[in-house]
Parts: sequence; C-alpha cells; structure tokens
Amino acid sequence: MQVRLFKPCVGEEELANIRSVFERGWLGLGPLVEQFEKEWSEYLGATASVGVNSATAALHLAVTAMRVPAGSKVLVPAITFVSTATAALYNQLVPVFVDVDEDTLSISLEDLERKVTSDCAIVMPVHMGGHPVPMDDLNQIAKRHKLAVIEDCAHCAGGVYKGKKLGTWGDIGCFSFEEKKCMTTGDGGMISSNRPELIEPLRAYRWVGIDKDTWKRSAKYTSADEMDARHWYYEVNVLGYKYNMNDLMAAIGLAQLRKLDQMNERRRQIIRRYLDGIASCERIRPLFPYQLVENAYWIFGVRCGERDRLILHLKRKGIATGVHYMPLTMHPLFRKYASKVPVAERVWETIITLPLFPDLTDGEVDYVVEALQTFDRG
Repeated sequence: MQVRLFKPCVGEEELANIRSVFERGWLGLGPLVEQFEKEWSEYLGATASVGVNSATAALHLAVTAMRVPAGSKVLVPAITFVSTATAALYNQLVPVFVDVDEDTLSISLEDLERKVTSDCAIVMPVHMGGHPVPMDDLNQIAKRHKLAVIEDCAHCAGGVYKGKKLGTWGDIGCFSFEEKKCMTTGDGGMISSNRPELIEPLRAYRWVGIDKDTWKRSAKYTSADEMDARHWYYEVNVLGYKYNMNDLMAAIGLAQLRKLDQMNERRRQIIRRYLDGIASCERIRPLFPYQLVENAYWIFGVRCGERDRLILHLKRKGIATGVHYMPLTMHPLFRKYASKVPVAERVWETIITLPLFPDLTDGEVDYVVEALQTFDRG
C-alpha cells in the first residue's frame, strides 16, 4: 500500500465553477474574487477580507498595514514556516524568535514576555498544525505592551477558540489556501479583519498599487450611464505588488468553502482513529494535545525519540511522512537574528507529520497505525 501525506479534496463542484469562469471569459481578478471575499468574511465573522495569491502575500501585506517604523521588531515563534518571519524582513523590520510551548509547539507566552522590548511593534502567533494559541492570554500580553496582533492562520481555516473563529482574535488574520491546507484554491490566501481601516488600503497594495481593479474599470467600457472617454483612468499612489487572487482561484474557493466544515470534521474523525490506535504505544506519542471538538487540524503527527529510524520504517512500508518544521534560527537567512530557543531546538528532532486529508480511508489509517505499532514493539 502507498499512503500519501496530503491530498486536496476536490471534485465536480470545483470543476463546475471553473467551467463557468471559462464560459464567462474572465479569468483574472474579477467578480468571483469579490464574491469569495464576501462569503469568506461572512463565514469567519469578519468585517472585510482581501483575496491574495498566497498566505505569504497575506502576511507581507498584513505587516505592511500596521505601518510601523523601519527597524521595529516583530515577535514570531521559532517553529513555523519561513513566511511568518520573512513578512518582517519584507517590511524592513527585525524578526525576534520566541521559543515554543513544549506541548502545543505554538509560541510560548512565557518566553514572549521575556523577549518583549520597547521597540517591539507586532506579535505574530501561529496556530501550529491547527492547534489554537490561547488568544485571550496572548491578547492581554499584546495590550499590555502595545503590540499589534497578526494571526497566522495558515494551518487552521475554520478553526474555533472559545466560541470565536481563529483569525478574528487579533487585528488581522491571514489564511492559506495552498493545495495541501484545510481548504484550497490551488494556491491562494486571504487577509481578514474587523478593522476595515487596516484592510481596505490593501486592495491597492495587492494590485500593483492601482486604485481601481481591471474588472471594475471594464464595467464602464460600454455602459450607457458612463459616457466618459476616460473610463480607463487609474492612479498608482503606493508601491504595490502583483499579489492578487484571480477568478479561477476564487471559483475553486467558493466550492471549497461550502465543504470546509465537512472536511474539517472528517479530519477530526481520522485523528480520533489515529489516537485510539497509538494509545498503547510507549515510544510514540501524539504531536499535539489534540482537542477534537471545533478545532481545525491540518497536521496529524507524532513525537518519537528515534524519529529518523521511524521515518525510514514508514518509508519502507510506502507511507509518506514529513517534518513541520525545523526551527527558523537554523536557516542561514535567520542566523543573525538567532536567540535562545532551547525547547524548539530540542523538540523538533522528535516530530513527524503523518498522512492526513479528508479522502484518507479508514483502511489507510489502520495501515499507518499498524506500522507505528510494529515499530513501537520493536
């Protein structure tokens, strides 16, 4: 048996939406992006959202929206994808790496308190693997130190903490719709907030600084009510980026959004089966303290002191694995920003990501569990 690590859950609904885009003949930034932004905001409980081409772009622009002085510091967890930290560098800011919590692998609130200084302006909590950061406690720290809060929600689309959607606890929430995530647009991302004064300027930033997008200008081409030869006119007032989402991506996203809760529930069912299967293991334990009620987990993983041996054991049985992630302080780009993160440097050597996606069958899960149990007994 071959068991892959991730797989997008797409089907006829997505194909039908794509077909409608082809038939209309408008594939770029257009009305479906606007519709997807609206429906996503309603789902999330946010005032406004801006669709972009990746979560990396979302994080970059979210930091841009805060308009903090160059050289200010941004607090990020030591274990996360590189985009969390590069968002600071893109804005001429300095990443400060905060150690992670031993159990959740998310930002350590204790180390956060130790590393906040007067020149820190932003904190970027990451809901690692979908496990929520205690945002009420983090927000208290942020308020005390006058920090803006940007939630990196790349792993947790649809997740809830204490009855409130993740991504609405901070000033801005940033989401990933890359092909492996909780829902997909192929690639893509979203910036959401209940502070429209932060969000609305980003529409120009995501569209190379142009103050009107092409779809809205095109609507005036032949309108009898708009007899103006300068319907094409636009201005560029800010240094923008080619970060826009397009209607093909939004078409997929609209279909995926209708399936999101169902897909997250299927992931929770799979995780329960995994947890039951490894409950008796002595050398293998779950990656997170999984809470399988409203949380949206993108990663199921385990910890093992013989990680590399376990990876090879699973590979021989056709089971794909990954490691999410090594501490950012170990990458050459970030070495000059390194700080003491002893928990991150220790625990990352034990973590393994295992297959998790909605189409994973119970038989495939049981096959992975059996392989884990065999290794544990050996």
